[in-house]
Amino acid sequence: MAQGTVTFISGGARSGKSAYAERLLVAQATGRLVYIASGVAFDHEMEERIAKHQHDRKDHAWLTIEQPVDLHQVVPLLQQGDFVLWDCLTTWLTNEMYKGIEDGAPCWKRPDCLDQKRCELLHTIEQIREIAAHLVIVSNEVLDEWPHYDEETEFYRNAIGTTHQQIVQCADAAIEMDHGLPVVWKGDVR
Repeated sequence: MAQGTVTFISGGARSGKSAYAERLLVAQATGRLVYIASGVAFDHEMEERIAKHQHDRKDHAWLTIEQPVDLHQVVPLLQQGDFVLWDCLTTWLTNEMYKGIEDGAPCWKRPDCLDQKRCELLHTIEQIREIAAHLVIVSNEVLDEWPHYDEETEFYRNAIGTTHQQIVQCADAAIEMDHGLPVVWKGDVR
């Protein structure tokens, strides 16, 4: 059985990542359109962003799966030949980093916790690739070089950078959105 395609799309805030990813999958879809949402409406701005994304998808029959943590739980919900959009990796990473904070032990403070989450994520991406015709992963480019970050921010910056590199290595295509324009760094995107 042929493996599905994995496309990684990154870019800054409001660069057009999600809209581009949606158009890419809608243009190719011969199966279900599945949207995996990692966002949690924890404030008014996030509520507005989620509502906008939902509105943008209204013209197509997207199946939305809310999955802020434990991405592996979506695998049994997928069907062979699905066209899957996961939006977004950076939100998922933040959610996973702070999982356990209510008990005073967030993941980012526990030894190897986030490394285990990243290994599980890469395994989950491969599982989705075996089911889906096309998986598009959206992520944010955040935290360009500054002279100094606090410990928590530096941990996040390193974690997202490492995760991006690992995903791009296994992806078929890697695209950076810049001012609404896709810049293809790896693969052939049609």
